Amino acid sequence: MLLTSFLQMLPILLVVLGGYLLSALYSLDVQDLVKVASDFFLPALIFISLTESNLTGQAIADMAKASALVCVLLFGAAILWAKLAKEDIRSTVPPLVFMNSGFLGIPLMKLWGGMEAMNLILIYDQVQSIFMFTLGILVITGGFSKKSIFSMLHSPVLWSVVLGFLFRLTPLSMPQSLVESFTFAGEAASPLAAFALGVSIRSIKFTFSWNLITALILRFAGGYLIGYLAVMAFGLTGLARTVVLVSTALPSAMFTSILPLRYGLPNQFASTMVLTSTLLGILTIPLSFALAG
Repeated sequence: MLLTSFLQMLPILLVVLGGYLLSALYSLDVQDLVKVASDFFLPALIFISLTESNLTGQAIADMAKASALVCVLLFGAAILWAKLAKEDIRSTVPPLVFMNSGFLGIPLMKLWGGMEAMNLILIYDQVQSIFMFTLGILVITGGFSKKSIFSMLHSPVLWSVVLGFLFRLTPLSMPQSLVESFTFAGEAASPLAAFALGVSIRSIKFTFSWNLITALILRFAGGYLIGYLAVMAFGLTGLARTVVLVSTALPSAMFTSILPLRYGLPNQFASTMVLTSTLLGILTIPLSFALAG
């Protein structure tokens, strides 16, 4: 099972490696890559997946509720950890709460379980994105502000979720040419996200601390246990169960190392978490699949 999971991850790892290697040969701006992926290709993928998905309303609701519960419980655990470890909540909580369910999880689930698994993690990821661009920004900025509200409202990812759900509620159907256009653009999101992740790794500086070890335990083991609580709470089985368990224990989200910089905060801890957890993901992701059964 571990070997099978690793082989399923191999295409992603090779694209991530490609981003890492090419960033040494060319001057690649990771923030530009992230913006292109998250502001154009990913919204196209989200919108077309929501509008064309065969998932039932109940399956979508269950996945959304599980993702929301995971986020709330992780927020509580991360804030408690930050207080005990005497770390700055604003710069350390986000990488503990938010996992890489988009840039890593989406291509991973597509390779593992096909379109159905990918559609499930898209729902999971978009709820996480809503929390990241609302509560996450509020935590980083220290509370409500015009800047945090504008950042939230200007997120194409957030609007693609809203529009996708609204369109799904209407009796309208899109012309096939538009479906093909959104699908064509959306298919570029996963490889570009993996490539951007590889480019970002080169710019991250590693700094060891004992708090890093406990933070990694919380991200992986704590995440998996909280994911288990979520699947038990909502009675998730089959693909949905595996998607939640594996996703909740994924490495830290790439955005958690970028957002602090936007608001003038140090990102050393977040960057180290992203780098270390991503490298450890080579071992922890196959293990999560194996434990999920």
